Amino acid sequence: MATIRGGERSVLLVVDVQNGVMADAWDAPRIVGNVARVVERARDTGVPVVWVQHDDEELLRDTEQWRLVPQLAPANDEPIVHKSFNSCFEDTTLDDELAKLGVTRIVLAGAATNWCIRATAYGALERGYDITLIEDAHTTENVDLPDGHRVEAHDIVSELNAVMKWVAYPDRTSTVVPTDDWDPT
Repeated sequence: MATIRGGERSVLLVVDVQNGVMADAWDAPRIVGNVARVVERARDTGVPVVWVQHDDEELLRDTEQWRLVPQLAPANDEPIVHKSFNSCFEDTTLDDELAKLGVTRIVLAGAATNWCIRATAYGALERGYDITLIEDAHTTENVDLPDGHRVEAHDIVSELNAVMKWVAYPDRTSTVVPTDDWDPT
């Protein structure tokens, strides 16, 4: 059983909003704008922001594809966590960063919905954190299946939003809110 974290401290976790990830992502300009608004609201209310950047054979570190989109920039005091797996928790410094901040709730935004956002949301719940997914501040690409069918990105986003409203873990909460309704206080 997970260690349940007491308290009410939130962190905004901005995941993989990188040039290479967002290049073909569904509705990317709107999503990036919503992420920027959530970041601004977090900063204005004193909610810490932690940034995550993925690197692998397609997103080589220090390349243009790997860099965060130009509309988003971490502040000097905001940690950046580097990862090579879907979950932001696996083989990273995220747990240490969250422990330093005394975090109990992770507010999640970024990309890619079906990979890193989903894996991180489940990883957080399994580690005893509460989750708030910003429903209109995450995105992904269409997925072409081996059988020739295509899963549209907007359906992937909608599906995770529905799942995160209903997923249940003991003594933890999982909520989904739109950008305009997120109240960081």
